Amino acid sequence: MVPSRAQRIELRERNEKWLSPPLRIEMLECINCDACLRACPPQFGAIFNHGPDVVIIPELCSGCDKCLPVCPVNCIYPFEDWVQTGSPDSWWQEPAGPNDPYL
Repeated sequence: MVPSRAQRIELRERNEKWLSPPLRIEMLECINCDACLRACPPQFGAIFNHGPDVVIIPELCSGCDKCLPVCPVNCIYPFEDWVQTGSPDSWWQEPAGPNDPYL
């Protein structure tokens, strides 16, 4: 069974069947336009505003690349060397919470 977004949030684990690496935002290049957030499919819902930054939670990112063509500054890259060590706890405050833009 493929874990749902809610299950991935609860477990804080990436779907092991996703072959593409998750993506990451280079925050020094990002202009915080939120175009990527609006382009991220809700079944993944991996992109969030975190204070002044926009972040991609790797455990929720399938690597589908839907956010790449909408980024006006091309600041989104494959996170090739990512390993399942867990995103920072503070990043997990938004998913499935009152400010979750995907609900």
